[in-house]
Amino acid sequence: MKAGPLSGLKVVELAGLAPGPFACTVLADLGADVIRVDRATPGADVLGIPGDPLTRGRRTIGVNTKTPEGVELVLKLVETADVLIEGFRPGVAERMGLGPEQVHVRNPRVVYGRMTGWGQDGPLAPAAGHDINYISIAGALEPIGRAGERPVPPLNLVGDFGGGGLMLAMGVLAALYERTSSGKGQVVDASMVDGAALLTASLHGMRAAGVWAGERGDNLLDGGAPFYDTYETSDGKYIAVGAIEMRFWADLVKVLGLNPDELPVHVDKSEWPRLRKIMAEAIGKYTRDELVARAEGTDACLTPVLTPWEAAGHPHNAARGTFVEIGGVVQPAPAPKFDRTPPETPEAPHKPGADTEEILAEYGLTPADITTLRTSGAIA
Repeated sequence: MKAGPLSGLKVVELAGLAPGPFACTVLADLGADVIRVDRATPGADVLGIPGDPLTRGRRTIGVNTKTPEGVELVLKLVETADVLIEGFRPGVAERMGLGPEQVHVRNPRVVYGRMTGWGQDGPLAPAAGHDINYISIAGALEPIGRAGERPVPPLNLVGDFGGGGLMLAMGVLAALYERTSSGKGQVVDASMVDGAALLTASLHGMRAAGVWAGERGDNLLDGGAPFYDTYETSDGKYIAVGAIEMRFWADLVKVLGLNPDELPVHVDKSEWPRLRKIMAEAIGKYTRDELVARAEGTDACLTPVLTPWEAAGHPHNAARGTFVEIGGVVQPAPAPKFDRTPPETPEAPHKPGADTEEILAEYGLTPADITTLRTSGAIA
């Protein structure tokens, strides 16, 4: 049994893309026993990325769910599972014979997690889309970008992973908690639109209070404020500044070697263009690492802008073990941390279908049964 706070939890994952696998990675990282149901076609890797962190820490079985025998195998896995995760368009799982009603007939205690972009209902539910589409109608894309320029896609962090996978994992855990009193499973309808919209909650509050009154790129936290932005250094790299409060701003002024008596009040929005120019000129005199060294030991809220590949080498991340190497790939470690039940370092991803025989044997199938299923094309 794996270590971690979710040790003993059994999850069946119907292989999909990005947010669903990320939710299952989070659960597996924290100790859940996740069985990933991959395609039966030899070598069929949904993501096509060898060593992909989104498939780490779980076993995999190759099943042809287009056959009755394949569907029955998945239902057999579900009989002793706590959670099932799927990320198909609405109605697809039902047509496969693996929808919530079919699954709950076999095991009414299963928490059935559904991951979609638009949700299980609504006018757009059957439509295609990607992260950028979901966060655009959620109101999460429009505020991101420079003033007078187009909105900038924040990779697929807001929809797929923040508003999608993490929200699904949280919903599944909430449903599991509720099950401790009711004894019943339920459907968790996680939508990237809903999740991304929730992430913007504070913006709605600031807007109502008049704090977020400007257009894109003209506000406190969107790069409008010169004391909350990124700047290029003399070596062509960047630093991030987040000196909002007065005492942090005072430290930053010292780090930059500026005379506070010659500066405008930093929260005076009318002075932001002039203040930005002053800061850019001061910062541009130093390399990134020189500024980081000057800020060390202060509360200037000045940090280096690191690439994802540089981040693992930062002393703070190294001290906390924020990154690990798994299967030769440096990647983020499981999070958050637990003092009594720390999770172990995840196993490297298994090739799709690699654990088919082992898993089926655990569920009582004989070698002859497995041979018959393989001959029929129901399994890898």
